[in-house]
Amino acid sequence: MMKKTENIIVGISIGDLNGIGSEVVLKTFEDSRMLELCTPVIFANVKIMSFVKKSFESTSMLHGIDRLDQIVVGKINVFNLWKEGVDLNPGTNDEKIGQYAIKSFVAATNALKEGVIDVLVTAPINKYNIQSETFKFPGHTDYLDQELEGNALMLMVQDNLRVGLLTDHIPVSEVASKLTEELIIKKIETVKQSLIQDFSINKPKIAVLGLNPHCGDGGVIGKEDDLVIKPALKKIFEKGTLVFGPFAADGFFGSNQYEKYDAIIAAYHDQGLIPFKTLSFGKGVNYTAGLNKIRTSPDHGTAYDIAGKGIADYNSFKEAVYLAIDIYNSRNQYKEISAKPLKTKEKQL
Repeated sequence: MMKKTENIIVGISIGDLNGIGSEVVLKTFEDSRMLELCTPVIFANVKIMSFVKKSFESTSMLHGIDRLDQIVVGKINVFNLWKEGVDLNPGTNDEKIGQYAIKSFVAATNALKEGVIDVLVTAPINKYNIQSETFKFPGHTDYLDQELEGNALMLMVQDNLRVGLLTDHIPVSEVASKLTEELIIKKIETVKQSLIQDFSINKPKIAVLGLNPHCGDGGVIGKEDDLVIKPALKKIFEKGTLVFGPFAADGFFGSNQYEKYDAIIAAYHDQGLIPFKTLSFGKGVNYTAGLNKIRTSPDHGTAYDIAGKGIADYNSFKEAVYLAIDIYNSRNQYKEISAKPLKTKEKQL
């Protein structure tokens, strides 16, 4: 176990090597000022990263290490997770490459659990080619939910816009059956706690979108909003949480209602992510809220269509690094405040 330093150790899982992940990682740390904020540790292989570096003439200086106790603060560390050569074919879906992506992710997660790294930032994976007998998860979030303490929740973040989901990577046909009062209350509580400890918002205001068009129009277009969502919101509001809704999703973002709230919770994936990415594409961050460790990722995928061309926009990955650092600092501040509450004045004798 390496000794902690003031410089935050950012672990990076390399994602799909045939995608744009390795490119946006290297571009992010070409700016030497990034190394004043954090020390990156890339879980991959220094020869592969050097090959990618040369492919688009990156100026990033890489430091290969064979053990995690060799991390050098202020350097772009590449942990040699494997020794063998790997054939890359940018833009191609390859099961072998998918297994290297998972090898990197699992090793980085273990390092996060053990406290070797402070936060984890994950480069994009291909959800199809990562599947195997030993890894049967739809993506990063589900695996982290199993491996870390807490209840994982996808929270998309861009400045003051934060969008969470009641359900995430499931078919639309299954959404209604998954929505229960218990689930809704749990998700809202998770978002509330994250806003307090991760974003330093003392009394967060949360909006919840309805499931059906026009929130069901009194049951004409579906009964879930009246029978499930509204009772759940009423219960949690009566306990002191500032939660409002359900709101009809179609006009909520277009009318700028979202600006009045610290977070918005959508019923399903596209209901929340389409408006989020429309408003913030290229700068948004996917944050896994609700866990005892911090993980962020860019808001885009492998982008096979531009992989290997050196033209990938790295801003979303850079924002993911920034957000991980900010949340790490906010959590430490929250822990310090919680551990040292203001003492009441003692009665004078």
